[in-house]
Amino acid sequence: MNFDFDKTDIAIREKINELFGPDSKAAIENLENGSLTEIREATLNQSKTLAETGYMALGLGDGKNAVSLTATQENLAAVSPSLFLSLEVSARVFGRLLALYGSPDQQEKILLPLKKGLLIGALALSEGGMNIENDPLDTTGVSSDDGFRVSGSKDHVVNGPIADWIAVAGRVGEKNAFFLIKKDSEGMSIGQRLATLGYNGVTLTSVTLENCHVPSAFIIGPFEEEDPIKRVRSWEDQALTAASLGQIKRSFDTALDYAKNHKSGGKPIIAYQEVGFKLAEMLTLLQTAQLLAYRAAWMEETDDREASVLAHCAKVFCTESAEKVASHALQILGGQGYLTGNPAEEGYREAKYLQIAGTSSEISRMKIADELLRI
Repeated sequence: MNFDFDKTDIAIREKINELFGPDSKAAIENLENGSLTEIREATLNQSKTLAETGYMALGLGDGKNAVSLTATQENLAAVSPSLFLSLEVSARVFGRLLALYGSPDQQEKILLPLKKGLLIGALALSEGGMNIENDPLDTTGVSSDDGFRVSGSKDHVVNGPIADWIAVAGRVGEKNAFFLIKKDSEGMSIGQRLATLGYNGVTLTSVTLENCHVPSAFIIGPFEEEDPIKRVRSWEDQALTAASLGQIKRSFDTALDYAKNHKSGGKPIIAYQEVGFKLAEMLTLLQTAQLLAYRAAWMEETDDREASVLAHCAKVFCTESAEKVASHALQILGGQGYLTGNPAEEGYREAKYLQIAGTSSEISRMKIADELLRI
């Protein structure tokens, strides 16, 4: 395995660290506490800034930079978890769908502005009561008027209230397709923003389609043989794994800084064995999670036949480690950690989402076990 990064990769990560220093605190707070208008404005402003570093275009090429992408994602996830999740859905899920399957016209009209940070994308996939692994999609498109009339409903759409374009997964007959629908299109209703336990700067909502007309020029598919939904889910999982690395690092750094500077009994609390042991376990989990996530990315780069199962291993280990490390950080911070607004408390709430979203920990374990039967 080769985890060397070229000068361009290193420069992007260094620029991200510069951009999200103390001076950016106000803009990030608008993401966490602002109205939908303020969140959209702050997200677009940060998108434009990050686009200048090359971040928005990462992973939209031949897929041979997966390790570098993961390391760079980790940097952003550690400084602004909500911004990271919104941008990953926009660029690495919605954008990658267009990059790999979109027509040249779709790429020019939607993907190019997205890579410049000028618009926000969303993906509408999940449906109520749907087993994403087996059940067919209920959202359907019927041919009509030089396009399709689309009807159905979607749940938990990240970026739904602030997106310029939403890629809605559905069926045309028995074949899967994606319908690219512009905001405010007639027949598409965006529900109220959903209140969540964590990731307060991420906007989730439901989307309802009632006979919504989508021109033929804005359809991806229908797919004859290749089904991209499984691939889209793997992109979500990769982003959630990287989000976990950022959360682990954020919780660990917060706890380490507090343990070095907070004194009890006349000495920093890091000098106490129990605190030191907790920090040692946190660092071990951080290093192990990084190695597993990077190895999964490297196997994706090299088209290894076990890449898929290792990606599930990384998703399970990294997301569950994020909760453990955040819990230890809360314990080290004591009463200070129980107050809202600090990274340890936020990480503890947000870690659970990472285990549920995408392919859940339970389904990931089932897939790993199924793969073992084939060995």
